[in-house]
Amino acid sequence: MKQAMFQELKEGGKVQCSLCAHRCLVADGRRGICAVRENRGGVLFSLVYDRVIARNVDPIEKKPLFHFLPGSLSYSIATPGCNFRCLHCQNADISQLPRDRGGSILGDSVTPGQIVASAQATQCSSISYTYTEPTIYFELAYETARLAVDAGLKNVFVTNGYITAEALREIRPFLHAANIDLKGFTDDFYRKVCGAKLQPVLDAIRLYKELGIWIELTTLVIPGHNDSDEELGKIAAFIRSVGEDVPWHVSRFHPTYKLMDKPRTPIETLRRARQIGLDAGLRYVYEGNIPGEGEETLCWSCKKSLVKRIGFAVKENRVKEGACSYCGAVIDGVW
Repeated sequence: MKQAMFQELKEGGKVQCSLCAHRCLVADGRRGICAVRENRGGVLFSLVYDRVIARNVDPIEKKPLFHFLPGSLSYSIATPGCNFRCLHCQNADISQLPRDRGGSILGDSVTPGQIVASAQATQCSSISYTYTEPTIYFELAYETARLAVDAGLKNVFVTNGYITAEALREIRPFLHAANIDLKGFTDDFYRKVCGAKLQPVLDAIRLYKELGIWIELTTLVIPGHNDSDEELGKIAAFIRSVGEDVPWHVSRFHPTYKLMDKPRTPIETLRRARQIGLDAGLRYVYEGNIPGEGEETLCWSCKKSLVKRIGFAVKENRVKEGACSYCGAVIDGVW
């Protein structure tokens, strides 16, 4: 247990948490929406600071990040808990664990220093804060990220984008990249499917970009929820307004957790979504969870294939010093 960052004492012993966009007002003895930050006597504590429930060595492409140190390994960690309640969460067994199991906080006791040492021992180039939502274990991520930078490692958030501006600005000097879920483009979808609101996510995406953190966005395309041409077009137009250089991953949905009544996304739908993104002026649009040409990085200028992938494996990389080896056009990313 560790005293939480971003808190303000209010009347009646309540504490205002300003870590994520829910900005929970937490009464004494209660927890916030994330279920892992608790008010004890007018002080907010993180219950997961040293409770790591998942540790793996992943290819960076699994995050997915296709334009950030491609072909490298990323030491990936998570604690229990999340500030969303997505009906289709593929990691619900750990993200929703405190909520679904009566407040239980499970995980191994691991220090920031041990995480960095493990990343170095496994020859990883970065540490990814992933699987659940890194915002809710901010104190652990923040202290680990600072040590990681000193050790020459990069730091990556895989996130729902519900962080507040003050928290993002605090970790910005130590955060190098993020894959942000843009799950849909209506408040109705975010409210019913995720337990959140759309606008804070859009605001955070713009701020990530303004702060110079490399970002890629992912939309899991769910039949009957966010797969209309209109909604996909609005997502693509928003991304274009943030930057034509921002890669967009449109990924295939598989029934899981509490959203079992929808079929897998048809491949034709992902093909259509990718074309919508390209037609909107995005330079890089990828199809996720299905193998094929939709995983390749093409030069936005000459259209030649530069990075060929099979699943999460890079089979060929013809980006040379950040540029197309055919025409010399700058290829956006961290190469």
